[in-house]
Parts: sequence; structure tokens; C-alpha cells
Amino acid sequence: MKVVALVAAHNEEASVGTTIDALLRQTRPIDDIVVISDNSTDRTFEIAHSYPITATRTEGNTHRKAGALNAGWTDFGQDADIILCIDADTILPPGAVASWEQEFERDSGLGGSSAKLTMLGTEFLVRLQRAEFARWTDTGLRRGWTSVLAGTACAIRNDLLHEFSRLAGRQGPWTYDSIVEDFEITYRIRELGYRCHVSPEVRAYTEAMTTRKALWGQRMKWQVGTVEDLLRFGFNKLTRVDWCQQVVGLLAAVVRVMWVWTMVLAMVLGLFRLDPIWLLPSLVFIANDVKQSLRIPHRDKWDVVIAAALLPQEIFAWIRAGWFTASWFSVLKSKVTGRSKDYWSVQYELEDKKAGRPAGTLQENYALQVSKIGRHQRVMGARHVR
Repeated sequence: MKVVALVAAHNEEASVGTTIDALLRQTRPIDDIVVISDNSTDRTFEIAHSYPITATRTEGNTHRKAGALNAGWTDFGQDADIILCIDADTILPPGAVASWEQEFERDSGLGGSSAKLTMLGTEFLVRLQRAEFARWTDTGLRRGWTSVLAGTACAIRNDLLHEFSRLAGRQGPWTYDSIVEDFEITYRIRELGYRCHVSPEVRAYTEAMTTRKALWGQRMKWQVGTVEDLLRFGFNKLTRVDWCQQVVGLLAAVVRVMWVWTMVLAMVLGLFRLDPIWLLPSLVFIANDVKQSLRIPHRDKWDVVIAAALLPQEIFAWIRAGWFTASWFSVLKSKVTGRSKDYWSVQYELEDKKAGRPAGTLQENYALQVSKIGRHQRVMGARHVR
């Protein structure tokens, strides 16, 4: 199989070199590594051009990541068998491409394979995101399928991309009608009868949002895009799980708000009485969170402590309820007014990586994270590192 990696990069001078290094170290060499510097105003292109790979720049692209991927695929990816989509702040371990190739060789019905994502960093907010994605990984592996191939790191059968590029109104495989191009293209793959899954073998290490504002901007883009796509696709066998997740997310927000109002009302009326039995649900939640924390790859004691403390996870749940509610309000508002917000610009402005982060941070965090795996395997057994 011919494997081509597309790396869409917007102002990624601090991390693109580390991402390229990881791709060049693959035990199964990639036939062509293509870095598309998309409207970058820093040294992203110059750094990529210094490597023995293909480096190119977009010209007049107004379609963000989807436009960059289409440009790279049109010029360099059409004769490939497998297309890899890798973010420019992501590291693939050396055996990743070999494992992906074997997956597609074994299963002709496999249309796309998403890497298992692990967030890099030791910050408090990063640990919460790492736990969140560990749960996402376990859910996908348990089901045996996924409704979204993470654009951070995934592999796609290229003959399917050719099918999509021929759809009316498209200028390549990736649509410009969605701000979550990975969710939309996964739906199209499944619509053709192919399966998409979370790879049992391939893991990718990537950066996370380190501030609440950056996290909010990222998740609003993801959530608004998902809601818009679901409204476009409608309710069917391919979207019913995603629709159920939306309903559960909105109900969780309503329940939390109602709980607060009930407690306040009870206190005002003098009806509030503290009963020890109320601790039981909290203990159940703590036990479940601790159990889930043992599934976090390369975890340390602080990941477990955060899970046992309950409050951090509860705060994160409130934030999640917030972006679920705000995203639906934003989508419905845009339907009424005909005006929509550019969430790509919002995310770009808020991401810490746009603030002059020093080069080498990605590699340092990766080295720190994976160094923990030996200790975990000796103490807890390899079964906990999935």
C-alpha cells in the first residue's frame, strides 16, 4: 500500500518539527509526508521545508483545515491507498503506520481508523481532558466502531476519498459546509457501508487546551459543528447514538440547574435537612471516577487523586453542560438571524500555541508522559495501559 500523510498546519512553528520527526521515525516508512502551511504568519513553512518531505503553502484558502487538506490531497495524495490526517501538534509512536496498514490489509470493510488520543501535559485542566479522552477511547473500543475519526490522527481508505471528491459542490474529499470536517467525513464513510473504528493498536499523543477560555473555544467549535451536521443529516441509524448523546448532554445541564434551584429554595423555605444518605451517590461517582482513572494511559498518582476528589470532575461536568447549552443556543440563533460565528477564528485566537510557546515543549511533554509507562506496567500490569 502507498501511504501519504497530510499535515495541515496553521502557525505551528513550535511543534511542526517534532510532528515531522515522529513521522520520519516510523518503522514502516511513509511514502510521502505533506505539510500544508495554511495561512501561517510564522515560520511553519520554513521549518517544514528544511526536512526531506513535501512542504507546501495554501494560496487564498478561506476554508481553514478542510481547504488545506483538500489542497494537499489534490496535489499529492490522489494515488495513495491510505491517507493519514495528522495535526501539526501531534506525535505518532514509531509503529503506528505499520499497525494502521495491517488493519486495512486485514479488513476490507474498514473505511477509517482513529488513533487513541492521549493529551500531553501535567496541568490540572490537561489531566481532566486526558481522563475524558481515555473514556472516549474505551467507549469506542468497547463498541467496535466510532462516529468520528479524530482529525488529530486518523487513517482513511483513499478510494473512499475519491468517491467524496466527486460529490456535487465539493472541491475535494472534505466538505466546506461543516466546521467539523472529521465528523462529516466519518458519516459519509459509514453511509457507504464501511466501518470506522478506534484503533486497538495505534495511539497518538497531542497537545491539549491549557486554559478554560481555550478549552471553551475548542469545544464550542466541535459542539456547534456537530449540532449543525446532525440537523443536516437528520435522525437515522447512523446518527441516533449522537442524537442520544445530545439529548443526554442537554438533560444533564437541566438537571444540574434544577438541583441548584431546589437546594436554594429548600434553604429559603427552611426545609433543607442534611441526610447522610445523600453521600451515597457521591461515593458511587467517586468509585466510578477512580476506576476510570486507572484506565488513563501513563497516569500518575495525581490523576487518581483528582478522580477521587470528585469536585474537579464535577466542575468539568458543569463546564461541559455549559458548552452543550451554549452551542444549541448559538445554532438556533444562527438559524433565526442567518448569521453565524466563525468558531475557527475564535479557537485560533484562544489557543495557547499561538502565544509564542517555545519550540521543544511538545517533545518534552511526550518524553515525560511515556516515561511513566514502565512504572505502571510493573506496578499495575499492562492490562491497565490500553
